[in-house]
Amino acid sequence: MKKTVLFLVLISVALGTYAQWKPMGDKIKTKWADQIDPENVLPEYPRPIMERSDWKNLNGLWEYAIQPVGQMEPTQFEGDILVPFAVESSLSGVQKRVGDDKELWYKRTFTVPSNWRNKQVLLHFGAVDWKADVYLNDIKIGSHKGGYTPFHFDISPYLKSGKQKLVVKVWDPTDRGYQPRGKQVNDPNGIWYTPVTGIWQTVWLEPVSQKHITHIKAIPNIDRSNVVFDISTEGTSVGDFIEVTVKEGAKVVSTTKSVVGEPIELPIQNAKLWSPESPFLYDVEVSLYGNNKKVDEVKSYTAMRKVSVRRDDKGIMRLQLNNKDCFHFGPLDQGWWPDGLYTAPTDEALVYDIQKTKDFGFNMIRKHVKVEPARWYTHCDRLGVLVWQDMPNGDESPQWQMHNYFNGKERIPSAESEANFRYEWKEIMDLLISNPSVVTWVPFNEAWGQFKTEEIAEWTKSYDPSRLVNPASGGNHYQTGDILDLHNYPNPRMYLVDGQRATVLGEYGGIGLPLQGHLWQTDKNWGYVQFKNPKEVTDEYVKYGEQLLDLIPAGFSAAVYTQTTDVEGEVNGLITYDRKEIKIEEARVKNINQRICNSLDK
Repeated sequence: MKKTVLFLVLISVALGTYAQWKPMGDKIKTKWADQIDPENVLPEYPRPIMERSDWKNLNGLWEYAIQPVGQMEPTQFEGDILVPFAVESSLSGVQKRVGDDKELWYKRTFTVPSNWRNKQVLLHFGAVDWKADVYLNDIKIGSHKGGYTPFHFDISPYLKSGKQKLVVKVWDPTDRGYQPRGKQVNDPNGIWYTPVTGIWQTVWLEPVSQKHITHIKAIPNIDRSNVVFDISTEGTSVGDFIEVTVKEGAKVVSTTKSVVGEPIELPIQNAKLWSPESPFLYDVEVSLYGNNKKVDEVKSYTAMRKVSVRRDDKGIMRLQLNNKDCFHFGPLDQGWWPDGLYTAPTDEALVYDIQKTKDFGFNMIRKHVKVEPARWYTHCDRLGVLVWQDMPNGDESPQWQMHNYFNGKERIPSAESEANFRYEWKEIMDLLISNPSVVTWVPFNEAWGQFKTEEIAEWTKSYDPSRLVNPASGGNHYQTGDILDLHNYPNPRMYLVDGQRATVLGEYGGIGLPLQGHLWQTDKNWGYVQFKNPKEVTDEYVKYGEQLLDLIPAGFSAAVYTQTTDVEGEVNGLITYDRKEIKIEEARVKNINQRICNSLDK
């Protein structure tokens, strides 16, 4: 009898542990939601552009509490939350709103591996929306503002023996603050979506030496057949040096050494160029030496590719890839998930949208007012997709933004708002500076929070002259940057042309098709135009494609179709929000897309 009771107790405990988490709500979900193991969430290495062999994942079940702003750490927590899914999401296991008058608290314990004893231990956060205060063993060790970029702290001085207590406090005003927040609003409707609060990317630990590498900036130059590396370090001193080696498989292509702090220029002779058709990546090894001993080593990669603008033989300014005219064509990609909101359920899910974009015959993605985890950009690097990267908009309500879009005025931001915008934009650029897939920076979209356009565009270009700058996609236009970007719904139309910059159609389409069983909501579903079945949608899509082909000789050098997937109340995706149905006739769409992508080939 005692054995039976003990067995039942053990079963109950085991089931109880598993039952601590389950997806919440009755909204649609992706197939990957069923594959989530709370004890092994997003286990992939989170920073493949600079990889070390040793690390520890802190994703999983944490305790959480929501309480009024300004309170002390809760003495009682409300339950468990699955990190790294935002508290409003189904996959968090919570699905609660927070608001600007409350703060979200997290707590968990962890142990540091014993073989890290003589190392500095870094605590990394992939992204936390928006302001995070971090406490270790009841000591505040730092804070960070910015919902889209990684940050870390050296926690070594605050570690103790045994278990470590980690607490994170988050405040996010969503659309009631000045911070960049993309399409999040407190009252989701139409093209505006559910708030995302808190940790939404991987949390992890990493051991490093006192002297270690902190950042890699790699800028290729195919005209000079080289790559210039800027390697940032910490803890280094006079006499320390860096060694960089570029490889093609096992073959060493180029290698050199340089003192810390000096740019490193590596020749790449007879380079294999990166393109959507042939996304070749070179492996890179970066080593740091102190006192003539190797003290740190990271693996990375780079690619030889060039993006530019040049006048063609008809006098039209064209986008170029590797010194050849290249028509950039792809979908507007919001990067939202019905179950994880900002966070894809699995890495397989993260890859899915990119691969389908390639399958559909596109060569580009415009990442719309959102920044993805670092792995997303590595997948684009490896699969071969050109990426236009938006700055997430923010500051002021959607109603205010739309009013100012139509009356053609720039706003005057507060000093705090402007400083924050510049800081977060620089962090985003630093994050993605070495990813070859990222070819265009887009600081503003449709006048949403737009200010000092010429100054921001010129700073962006000066900070990264290796990429194109699209200063205001569909917004208030100024003679600055590399691109004039027009929006027109639903069909392609050219109503302006720029003789000094490339003219592009930054948004068009929005062909809607609500599919029962795959809808976020049963009513109020929205598209610029709506049809009843995939054939009708495809007919309209192909018609727009033919119109676009007619406009390319007149001056269009790129186009962006709205959009990759349905998102919440929007039903104008090529794929349903739950990623379970393709809403177009794929072969016909691929055919017209490839004709468009190849339209400037000679």
